[in-house]
Formats: sequence, C-alpha cells, structure tokens
Amino acid sequence: MSRIKTKKLFQLNHIKCTFAFFAVVALSFQNISAQQSSIDSLKLRLTEYKNTVNFSTKDSVYVNLLNTLGDELRYYKTDSLFSLSLEAMRISQETNYKAGECRALLGLGNYYSDKGNSKLAIENFKKGRDLAAESSENKLELRIQNNLGLEYTFVGDYARALEIFLIGIEKAEAQNSKKMLSIMNENIASLYVAQKDFKQALEFYKEVKKINAELKNEIFTAETTSNIASLYAEMGELEYAMFNINSSISVFERLQITDWLAYAYEIKGKTYLKQKKYKWALHWYRQSEMLHDKLQDTRGEISLLNGMAQAYFGNHQDSLSKTHALKAYKFSNELNFKEGIQECAETLYLISKKEADYATALKFHEIYQTVTDTLSRSENKKSLTMLKTQVDYERQKEEWEIANEKSLAKQRNYVYIAVFILFIFLTVTILIKRSEKIQRKLNTELNIKQNNLEIRESELSEINATKDKLFSIIGHDLRGPIGAFQGLLNLFRDGEMNQEEFMTFIPKLRNDIENISFTLNNLLSWGQSQMNGLITKPSKIAVDALVNDNIRLLSELAQNKSIQLISRVPNNTLAWTDGDQIDIVIRNLISNALKFTPEDGIITVEAVEKNDYWEISVRDTGIGMDEETKRLIFEENSAVTTYGTNDEKGTGLGLSLCKEMIEKNNGSIWVESIPNKGSSFYFTLTKSNEALKKAS
Repeated sequence: MSRIKTKKLFQLNHIKCTFAFFAVVALSFQNISAQQSSIDSLKLRLTEYKNTVNFSTKDSVYVNLLNTLGDELRYYKTDSLFSLSLEAMRISQETNYKAGECRALLGLGNYYSDKGNSKLAIENFKKGRDLAAESSENKLELRIQNNLGLEYTFVGDYARALEIFLIGIEKAEAQNSKKMLSIMNENIASLYVAQKDFKQALEFYKEVKKINAELKNEIFTAETTSNIASLYAEMGELEYAMFNINSSISVFERLQITDWLAYAYEIKGKTYLKQKKYKWALHWYRQSEMLHDKLQDTRGEISLLNGMAQAYFGNHQDSLSKTHALKAYKFSNELNFKEGIQECAETLYLISKKEADYATALKFHEIYQTVTDTLSRSENKKSLTMLKTQVDYERQKEEWEIANEKSLAKQRNYVYIAVFILFIFLTVTILIKRSEKIQRKLNTELNIKQNNLEIRESELSEINATKDKLFSIIGHDLRGPIGAFQGLLNLFRDGEMNQEEFMTFIPKLRNDIENISFTLNNLLSWGQSQMNGLITKPSKIAVDALVNDNIRLLSELAQNKSIQLISRVPNNTLAWTDGDQIDIVIRNLISNALKFTPEDGIITVEAVEKNDYWEISVRDTGIGMDEETKRLIFEENSAVTTYGTNDEKGTGLGLSLCKEMIEKNNGSIWVESIPNKGSSFYFTLTKSNEALKKAS
C-alpha cells in the first residue's frame, strides 16, 4: 500500500518540481505522459544543456536536471538514481545550493529505502528535511517529511509514522498544499489497512477523495482509486474492488504510467484470486509481471510474487507456485519484510504438505507461526501506540489553541469593538426574526386559503362528474325508451297505426316502463348519495320479507325468460339495518341476475347465519364474468354496464350503489364468478338484538 503513495509523490516530483526550477524544460514536458518518454526527454535535455556555450556543472539548472532524472529512473535503473543523487549532492554542497542538496538527500533516502536499508534511508530523509526547514524550502520539506513517514511505516513503527504524517498534514494545511494533504491522508489510511481497521481506513479515503475532487487531477484520482480497490479486495467487497480497479487501469493505460499500471494489474489479479478465479488471476498477474521486468521495485514485486504463488497453487501448478513463493521469500528476507515472510511461509507450508515433504512443511509452518505471533503481538502494541499518539497530538493541539486564546484575550480594544459589532448583529437579527415571523404568518394564511381552494376545486370536480354522469344516463338510458314510447303514441294518434297494431306493442311498452322506473329509482338513490350524502337509518327488519317482496315484484320478468326465482332465506331473518337501502340492494342484485341469466335458468337467494351477522347470497346460472369485470364492477363511478342475455339495458350504477349502501350499514359485499358458469353475489348484514339474544 505505502509504496503506491510513494509513487504518487514521485509523479508529483517530476511534474511539479521541473516547473519550479526551470520553466523552459517544464513546458516541453507537460504533454509527455509515459515515463520512458519523460526519461528520454530528460536525458536529451542534459545532453543539449552540456553542449551550450556557457555550460557549467555548478549551474542550479543542471543540478535540478540531475535530481529530476534520478527521480524518474528510480524504478528503472536504481543505481543511476544513486549516482545522479551523489553528483547532485557534490555540486550543491560546492555551490551552497540548498534546494539541490535537499533533493539529492531525498534521492539517496529513496535509494536506500528501495534497497531495504531503512537506517540509512531515515538518516538521509532527516538530514534533507532539517535542511529544507532551515532553508525555508517548504515544499521540499513536506515531500521529505512524507517519505520519512513512509520509511517508518516500512519498518513497522506505525506510531512514529502516524506522528510524522500528522505533523506533515498540519504544515500542508498551513501552506494550502492540497496535493500533499491528499498524499499524507492516504498514507495514514494505509496504516489503518495494515491494522485491519478497514472502517477507519475508508474514512481517510473519503477525505482523500474530497481533496482530489478539488484538485481535479485524474492521475491522483486514479492512484487513490487503485488503493481503494485494494482495500475492498481485502474486505471481500469484490464487486467494488473490480469497479474501482478497472476505472484506474483505463487512466494508467491511456497515459502509459508503467509503475502504477503494474500495480493496478496486480490488484486486479488479487481481486480474481479472492474470487478463486485462478486462471484470470494469473492472466493479470502476468500482465503486471511483464511490466515489472522493466522496473526495479523489489518491495512491490514481493506482493506480486506472493499473489502469483497463491494463484498457481489454486490452479494446481505446484511447481510454479513453489518457484514464485521461494523467490518472494528470498526478497522478503533480504528486505526484512515480515508480512512477506509470513505470506510466503504459509504458501510454502501448504505446497510442502501437499508434496508430503513433512519436514519442510513443519519448518515453514514454524516460521509462519513465529512471524504471525510476532506480528500479532506487535500489532496490538502498535494499535495502542497509534491511539495514544493521536490523543497526545490532539491534546498538544488544544494546548496551542489555549495559548493562542490567552494571547487574544490581552487585546482588550478588539473585545469592545466585537461587543459593538455583536450589538449591531443582534439588532439586525431581531429585525430579521420579526420579518421571518410575519412571513411565516402570511405563509400560513396563504397555505390555509390554498387548501380551502383545493378542497372547493375537488368538490366542484366531483359535482361536475356527478352532473356529467347524470346527463349521460338520462341521455342514453331514459331518453331512448321515452322517445320510442312517444313516437309510438304519435303514430297511434295520427292514425298511422290501428288499435290492434298498437296493442301488440303493449308488452314491450310495459317492459320499457318497468326498466325506466327501475332506472329512475337507482338514479334517485345514487343522486341523493352523491349530492347530499347517503343517510342511513337502521332499524330491525325482516330480510326474508324484503326478499319475498322483490321476488314477487320481479316474478313477471322471470316468467318472461322462464327463470326460476327461489328464496331459501329462513323466516324471521332479523337484521339491524336500513330497510329501504337493503331493499334497493336486493332488488338490484336479483334484477342483475335476471339480466345476465339465459332462459330456463335458476336464481337462488340464501341467508347463512354467522356469529353476529347474516351472510346473504344471490346465485344465478348466468353467463358469469371475467377477472377484469369483477375488479371494476364495484368501483365508484366506474359505470361498467353491459347488455343482458335479451339485450336488457342497465345504468351501470346498481352495483356501486349497492356497495356504498352495504358499507353504510357496516357490511361488506363481494362476488364470486366463473365465465359461462354463473355468478354469486354476497353481502353481510348485522343481526338485530333479538336475533343475537336468540343465537346466544
């Protein structure tokens, strides 16, 4: 993890520092993205600069070129970094060029860090940092401070690393250096990843993403996204890991950033390894390996080799797994990299165990266990130390703030000015609050008026809908039969039809008049419910009497279609309900049954006694209905109407009116129907008190 942020800093170095020291060279680099192109360009500049007439090795421009070229060659020709840094150091000391000497010390520290010599790396970093502070080279001081913190991270002194990063962050904030704030916060996140404290690491990455958004630097964003992808892979959030690493790879491939691309390919391989997709893991590890062949980054290569060893082992290629694990184990021992030793020892233990080489397996298991125990004890101690370091740092910061407040308290004159300003502020605040109060009152009144307007608008819409439906029914279901009746009478009056012919129309006229009467009754009941609200006046009624009355009323219609009307409602079926409304319900349901039952059918009315209510049903052997019709027939204002088996008309109001009346009487109504089999309409009525007593 930490090596990535180191690389991020190096990208910053060769882009930004060149700008700082020689504008002409920088302008020629700004459009070069690939590291090899940058190296070749720097070498060409050095050659051209040496061939100038007034060339001098003691020129600061020449020293800057040496240091910049060394930075670029770090992961390609590390020995060149060493020799170039020594040359830059010699010239800088001879010419008392402090900035050049600081950068040379930074280069030497990086060289020793990559060689695993942390002692010499720390010594050079400290010298460079102190010299930069003395020379007021603030940007260089921040860079070296960061690399010093990284080196303490490599040796496992997380508490010291955290302290150095926190101090660096404070200085970066003072200098408003967003780039260094991004780098150092990300390096602190890597400390928490090493502690397996993924939640805290994500908090720091969130802060880094905010800073990167302000920087609007796609390389910085891609680098951070790579680190986040690695974190998600460790957490097992593999979809997030894959999404983030693919995003980073697209940037690194387009800009040809080789070292970062090698790392990104490795993370993609690790993500597939976590998914146990070993062939795909090896594919991406090999992509990274090909790029590492062009690099000199031993510390970074350990993680790659470990991953490849695990992927080969998972793919049952034990020989290749062993080769890579042993190579990584060798590098880890050379750099005294405990975590690398631990991972390699575990892999080598598994391979030896599979090969039945139990002596070797035991040896690596002991190494693994010893390192694990050491790291475990060390990690616990580091966690406490990191926490204490943070607390101490915050306490020290508070002490600085208290001292600052005491200093401000001495400036009494400012206090009086502040009080006067506060008085003005309070006055303005009171006026604003008063204005807000008046505004809220006006808004409340406006909302009330608006709500009343909306209510009236809704009521008006309902009235208009009622009016439209009323006129529609009158126009379609009443005007037609009445007009036909009127025309027939005119024909008889004008002598165009004799009495005998007129009498043949009497049965049809009677049927039409009965339909008109029935429609008018429904229409009046519905209009009353819509206009004035349906008023329910419950009383004790005999349901059997209402059923018998309606059967007698509709018996002639039944006889005309040879339909049997049967009542199986027991005598004294007493209910507590509005008799007039239930009479309308029963009449509508029987009328509907007659309408949709073909000749020679049967309509049966039944009543079943429940605990405290009657369940009334009207069954027919009619044409039935489909699911869509069943869903719509009870909906208010749905106006679903069809012609009966003998083309009988209806208003479409009956069933919605029935539903409203039944519910007004605390009952419920529903239908069961099968196409071509018939329909059964059910509704419930509350028993009267006498019926309840009798039942109990």
